[in-house]
Amino acid sequence: MDEQADAEADWGDALKEQASAAKSSGGYEAAGFPNLEDSAPRNYVNADEVKLDVILDVPVTVSLEIGRTKINIRNLLQLNQGSVVELDRFAGEPMDVLVNGTLVAHGEVVVVNDKFGIRLTDIISPSERVRKLG
Repeated sequence: MDEQADAEADWGDALKEQASAAKSSGGYEAAGFPNLEDSAPRNYVNADEVKLDVILDVPVTVSLEIGRTKINIRNLLQLNQGSVVELDRFAGEPMDVLVNGTLVAHGEVVVVNDKFGIRLTDIISPSERVRKLG
């Protein structure tokens, strides 16, 4: 118990000293901040100097979208081989090329060596992509 009383007395003395020091200095203490004008300028990377080597090996998902439709589960479960699902696009319309879910181009289907491919017919500009996001 005596130790607790001594600790409280020491704590009280410390608070009194702090209060008297604040009163003697007008109640305010100047905060120390570095002078920003004297600091050396930072070396920001110029857009021409950006090296793309860092991101060239990052994998992305590219998907081609022929069209979309909404269908309820009842009709979805009734589909079988030979069923036709109507899409929201007309035959001959360009396909959408999406990278990680973002539209980046339009194209048309081609067959090369018995494999399907896509010929890009229109690349979406970065400003148009940003405009479509909002």
